[in-house]
Amino acid sequence: MHDICTSLAQVDREKIYQWINELSSPETRENALLELSKKRESVPDLAPMLWHSCGTIAALLQEIVNIYPSINPPTLTAHQSNRVCNALALLQCVASHPETRSAFLAAHIPLFLYPFLHTVSKTRPFEYLRLTSLGVIGALVKTDEQEVINFLLTTEIIPLCLRIMESGSELSKTVATFILQKILLDDTGLAYICQTYERFSHVAMILGKMVLQLSKEPSARLLKHVVRCYLRLSDNPRAREALRQCLPDQLKDTTFAQVLKDDTTTKRWLAQLVKNLQEGQVTDPRGIPLPPQ
Repeated sequence: MHDICTSLAQVDREKIYQWINELSSPETRENALLELSKKRESVPDLAPMLWHSCGTIAALLQEIVNIYPSINPPTLTAHQSNRVCNALALLQCVASHPETRSAFLAAHIPLFLYPFLHTVSKTRPFEYLRLTSLGVIGALVKTDEQEVINFLLTTEIIPLCLRIMESGSELSKTVATFILQKILLDDTGLAYICQTYERFSHVAMILGKMVLQLSKEPSARLLKHVVRCYLRLSDNPRAREALRQCLPDQLKDTTFAQVLKDDTTTKRWLAQLVKNLQEGQVTDPRGIPLPPQ
């Protein structure tokens, strides 16, 4: 039985090698992209195989660059979108793997995805393209590596995420907010966002708009990330002062009580946020908070 499993695994690996080779040829690339993207979860060392094989990353980047002309004017078809998203799925695999992540960043490959994040067309092909591109960045930040945050802070990822948080689909908003949350949870990221009033106020304005939107169309998953972003901002003294003025009322009253009734983690974060904003305030005998002297 063991021999059968081994020979099956060997056949499978031969197939993987064949598909990787087929990526280099335009005639066989589309099918190879499809097959490899299906297998990416079940082949643990696919990322190093892709990265170190001759011409593979160049072929994946060519797939990305090939659809730039379809972005503006927005003519992207479902077929084009599916094909490039298979290439992006393989790049996500490379971004996630500890052996290839640093080289992936050093080659500045995430920058090739930013034109997709700039798109605003609401059609399904574009929505799928943005979501898959965000997935690559999401896979990078999920690793909690300092080098990832340092790299992202040198790029325009924060304004790009903020725009998607304001006007994307619910899924895209959720991934974009998760990326912002991961940047904020890093000390360098928090310091960067709170360094100037312009940066902080842009983030606070978008989060505020999202709270308002969520009070009309609730999503527990999205709310969780929004609350976590606010809570982390409240760790910064200057941001905490500003949040005392601009935290949306919906987070202070019972607006979200129903949405959060089974979510103890988010309820705890929200209570901690309110507590953080109350601490250090000087109150006069009539119960009116006074500005710190």
